[in-house]
Amino acid sequence: MAAFLPQYQIIKTCDHVVLAVEDFSDLWPVIKKGFEERLPFRSVFLNNKTRNPVMVDELPAEFILTTDARLRSRFPQEQSLFWFREPYATIVLVTCEDLDEFKNILKPRLKLIVQNDEREWFIVYVSKAPAHNDQATKMAKKVYAKLELDFSSKKRERCCKLDIHGPDANFWDGLEAKIVECIRNTLDKRIQFYEEEIRKLSEMRFMPVWNFCNFFILKESLAFMFEIAHLHEDALREYDELELCYLETVNMVGRRRDFGGLEPEDDQAILLDPGKKALTQIVQDDTFREFEFRQYLFACQAKLLFKLSRPFEVASRGYSFIISFSKALAVHESTFPFCMREVWVITACLAVIDATAAHYKDGLATPDVEKEFYRVQGELYTLCRSKFMRLAYLIGYGADIETSPVNSASLSTLPWPKPGVWPSLPSNASSEVLAKEKMILQETSRPKHFDIQRRPLPLEPSLLLREANRRRASLSAGNMFELFDARPNAVESSGLISPSPKVNALSMSRTLSSPGNFEGTIDRPMRLAEIYVAAEHALRNTISDAELWKSFSSVAEFEKKYLELSKGAANNYHNSWWKRHGVVLDGEIAVVYHKRSNYDIAANLYEKVCALYAGEGWENLLAEVLPNLAECQKILNDQAGYLSSCVRLLSLDKGLFSLKERQAFQSEVVRLAHGEMEHPVPLDVSSLITFSGNPGPALELCDGDPGILSVTLWSGFPDDMTVESLSLTLTATHNTDEGAKAIKSSDAIVLMPGKNTITLPVPPQKPGSYVLGALTGHIGQLNFRSHSFSRVGPVDTDDFMSYEKPTRPILKVAKPRPLVDLTAAISSALLMNELQWVGIIVTPINYSLKGAVLHIDTGPGLRIEEAHGFEIEKHREEASQNRANMADPEYCLSHTGAEVNKLALEDGNIRLPDWASNITSVLWIPLQAVSDGIARGATAGMVVPQGQSLVDGLRMIALKLEFGVSHNQTFEKTIAVHFTDPFDVSTRVIDKCDEGTLLLQVILQSQVKASLTVHDAWLDLQDCFDHTGKGNGRPVSRFFPLIVSPKSKAGMLFSICLADTSTNDDTKELRPDSILNIRYKICGSRKLGAHTPVADGLSESGTDEQLFFTFRSALTLQRPVLDPCLAVGFLPLPSSGLRVGQFVTIEWRVERLKNMVNGAADFDEVLYEVNVNPENWMIAGRKRGYISLSTKQGSRIVVSILFLPLVAGYVHPPQLGLPNVEEANISCNPRGPHLVCVLPPALSSSLCIPA
Repeated sequence: MAAFLPQYQIIKTCDHVVLAVEDFSDLWPVIKKGFEERLPFRSVFLNNKTRNPVMVDELPAEFILTTDARLRSRFPQEQSLFWFREPYATIVLVTCEDLDEFKNILKPRLKLIVQNDEREWFIVYVSKAPAHNDQATKMAKKVYAKLELDFSSKKRERCCKLDIHGPDANFWDGLEAKIVECIRNTLDKRIQFYEEEIRKLSEMRFMPVWNFCNFFILKESLAFMFEIAHLHEDALREYDELELCYLETVNMVGRRRDFGGLEPEDDQAILLDPGKKALTQIVQDDTFREFEFRQYLFACQAKLLFKLSRPFEVASRGYSFIISFSKALAVHESTFPFCMREVWVITACLAVIDATAAHYKDGLATPDVEKEFYRVQGELYTLCRSKFMRLAYLIGYGADIETSPVNSASLSTLPWPKPGVWPSLPSNASSEVLAKEKMILQETSRPKHFDIQRRPLPLEPSLLLREANRRRASLSAGNMFELFDARPNAVESSGLISPSPKVNALSMSRTLSSPGNFEGTIDRPMRLAEIYVAAEHALRNTISDAELWKSFSSVAEFEKKYLELSKGAANNYHNSWWKRHGVVLDGEIAVVYHKRSNYDIAANLYEKVCALYAGEGWENLLAEVLPNLAECQKILNDQAGYLSSCVRLLSLDKGLFSLKERQAFQSEVVRLAHGEMEHPVPLDVSSLITFSGNPGPALELCDGDPGILSVTLWSGFPDDMTVESLSLTLTATHNTDEGAKAIKSSDAIVLMPGKNTITLPVPPQKPGSYVLGALTGHIGQLNFRSHSFSRVGPVDTDDFMSYEKPTRPILKVAKPRPLVDLTAAISSALLMNELQWVGIIVTPINYSLKGAVLHIDTGPGLRIEEAHGFEIEKHREEASQNRANMADPEYCLSHTGAEVNKLALEDGNIRLPDWASNITSVLWIPLQAVSDGIARGATAGMVVPQGQSLVDGLRMIALKLEFGVSHNQTFEKTIAVHFTDPFDVSTRVIDKCDEGTLLLQVILQSQVKASLTVHDAWLDLQDCFDHTGKGNGRPVSRFFPLIVSPKSKAGMLFSICLADTSTNDDTKELRPDSILNIRYKICGSRKLGAHTPVADGLSESGTDEQLFFTFRSALTLQRPVLDPCLAVGFLPLPSSGLRVGQFVTIEWRVERLKNMVNGAADFDEVLYEVNVNPENWMIAGRKRGYISLSTKQGSRIVVSILFLPLVAGYVHPPQLGLPNVEEANISCNPRGPHLVCVLPPALSSSLCIPA
């Protein structure tokens, strides 16, 4: 079967289904156009390998006559092997206009054709009968009917009719359906045949007689048949299985085969061109060479994936294949030309990249698949870039490759090529060696900005000089330092000890010696320049791609290709998941632009890289890129960006730069800050200057109080930095909508490296907790800002600050609360119209009253006696509480002295002493309440409104206390002080003697919390009254001195009589009231209430016996009524009693006792009024009216009114009153209110039902 491989390769070019046409009557030229217009078939359903229907969008096909040479050139032995190219259907074209002709000629010929069961066929009867010829038309119908009867069955229709003069529209649909059915059946049969044959060969694959070529022809024939039928998924699956079978059997033990790859242009990958090499060229015994055949299989798979519109899978499979195949190449690397493995990887990556990018269109896949596609593209570019740099380094372009971390990571882990023998130097390359040596001597690393010294990162896994000489055929036993490069940094980059100057001089002399006059034997170790030249010549012989070799022809071409690969990788990474990889490669692109003095583009790319490194916290990498960014910004005169870069350099870990380098960064910041900046901009120094609150509790202030806030600043500058001004914002934690408030320090502050403690004045803030917000300030003309907190101390302490937990409050302003309280020292009444001490208790509530000033404003009827001064003393409760503090010497010094201190009034204010700032004290103020009226007495038993008497004695004192650091706190309160007279006087007549003599009792009620001593009392009577006998107005009982205890009563008796008013002198002024005069002394304490009035030279103790006071009270005496003129009596109620709901008549009898004189009512009409509780009684008569009563003594009348009781129980009955008659002239019986009994309503029997 393997002998048919050349023929198989030729016939495998067919890419469509073949349909055979058997033409008996030369009808094909007539109907060919109509048939071919139906091609290709659309929306066709075919069965795949698992017999599941699959819709094929387009199925290309070709109609070929059976007489065509393409179908006649088959050999019998070929047909089973190459069955995939055989026709999938046979269409028999017939025509006949006579039944006899059909029976004798046409039918036997058709029997011969259709008797082959392996062929799918159907018959097309072409009718030539004109439409107007009825006889011909009928005959054609009869012939077709006979044709259907003989060749069609119920299971399958195998005939169709085509009217050549007017074909039916449904004919073409039926024709297409029959063709597709034949193709489907043929495909199923052939799939079954190939599967059976493949299964037989698969079972023999581990036997000695196994022939992979036979298996390959069958397997690929099946795959190609699927491809022809456009079942690309099944074809791809066959190629995948073919690859697995090949990898399983290619390296079988005992069979040694050539790997391949030694032919010209094998360095160029053929991953996407399956026809690049003929299969006959790569066959080897019973299999194929691995180098070419694996690429051929991948090319077939890629072709099918492109047809399936899955270029992203081609890229993914391509990357995996390149990696795995590169490992296979490494095994046979010693047999390949120099660096062929690297060259093949480069060409393979570029081929896959170009092909997949050309076939890919936006929106072809889901977003996730699209991102993964771009990631794989980036990986291919990165792999190609690494191999490309390795080849460039071998030919001497290492100095032009940036020693960046990403390049170092790629190249230092990439091994050197491992040829069997390292290429030798050509004999005619002396000039090239000399040029290379000059290039090596002129190599100087580009100095970094700020004179930063960095140890170069390695770009080689091991020293190239040693590796190349080690792989030569033989070495001389010379000096070991001959293996090293003459460059001073060559040994350092390899981690070895640098040779002595003498050895360096020797190595330099050998490097500069003429390469044409070699000293020693031919096996002398090669110098570095010779290695470069030898590698370049060998690489020129290896690379067959002119475009690729052009990239190594010069440094400019190398940089061009290097930039192209770096941009390709970066752009694809930017569109993928791995955006960070793209940013890192942007840094490599920036280096190229930096070398070309394209600073604008380089700065933009550097900024992206720095942003990534800073965000990830990769400070070591940031230290490599940030100086380059600063250099570009300085050249572009980007002062703001340059300042920011300098600050970021200072913010990096101190171990990344030396002290001298960090000082250079700071000097640049100071120079620009104090220079003339064209556009001053705020600078963020959050990473350089951090701040935090001092350890310990937060500063606590009261509402409205200023304070001093202590803040710790950490400066990252290496030297002292002068800050002209500094401000710190406080952010309220309770209200996020409220803006931050700044506290400022206008004085210049010198920040030393490390920890600094500064104090800032805090103006009054609103209540709440405040945290540190942002730090702002000025350095010269530069505005800077920091919003980072210091992270100091262990994690478990409050000093440790991080963004993972809430920031500790630095300031707490208490909500408005009472800071001080002013209350009256006493609650009892003081003496009216006398000078009294009024005590004000000043109570600080956890707040110092140092320097407090009290303003006093008295209301009307109250005045301050400033001449007597003010006094202040400790409150007695505070004194008892502070006994424990007496052991404190400082406390004793501040609280020694007199118990009572004198204070003076200054500009209407009183300044409290310092010793009273934190304790409760009492301030005594001399006040006098003034009342112009005279006290009035009352009749005993008369109800006197207490509210009115209290209001008359109230006096208001408005107090305003200013305290705090700058008197910013104020407390205002109005205190009510009660003043009263010493006595409350009431009178009553206790006895009426004969001849109009009365005993008048005067009751004295003490109204103060003090002891009152009455030494004398006399009564000045009003008109109509006189003292009996020859009395002088003194009381009858003269038990003086009379002591009246606090809140107690005392009485005095006066004997008076009615005066004769008939001889009154009209010219004499009448006295309407009687005046009671009391001469008394008072003994009390000002801490309790009323006390001895303050007088000049006298103390409140009242030890002077001559200190008496006079109290006067007005009494109104009325002449008594001895005999009433009318009597009102309540007549008895009915004997049946009162019951709820029953009317009752209540009667009163009114009787005249005597004639009315002196203005009494002496007329016939007397007004009456009934007083009744409406809740208990309902009145059924007149409530108010007049009655006629004779003026003669003894006349009487009965008043009867009907009432209805409403409630049961003991209730007050209605009362009859005479509104126009004084109560003194009425005698009532009964004299006071009484109660009557009202029974419940009687039981009702109206709802009772007899038994």
